[in-house]
Amino acid sequence: MEAIENNTNNKQTAEPKNKGGGPKKRVRRDLIMRIRMTATERFYIDSKAKTAGMRSSSWIRAAAKSAKIVPRLTNEERRILWMLAELANNLNQLTKLAHQLGILTVARDCNKILNEIDVTLKHLNNNDRESDNG
Repeated sequence: MEAIENNTNNKQTAEPKNKGGGPKKRVRRDLIMRIRMTATERFYIDSKAKTAGMRSSSWIRAAAKSAKIVPRLTNEERRILWMLAELANNLNQLTKLAHQLGILTVARDCNKILNEIDVTLKHLNNNDRESDNG
């Protein structure tokens, strides 16, 4: 009987012992990233994750994959925004003149400024703009 027991013990050492547990994961997430956030930001993330039926960490990973990053404005784009603010100021002055002198005398100037504003806004809303900072 002892020979049979020894034979059984030898089999156990030759074959790896099944430790149990779940199957091994394909992608092992072993890197940790720590970020600082306010309590409001944490609540916002947790509530969005709960609504999606996900854990907070899974929601953050999914959001990071699908996020669209808009680059900072270039110096030229900042200059255009400044010009847009000046044009808006001019339009305000023309509106004041229109109330004082009559609408027909100022309509031409307003149309010119509105066209300049439209061109400027189209340039800023262009999706193909690139940033030097990026």
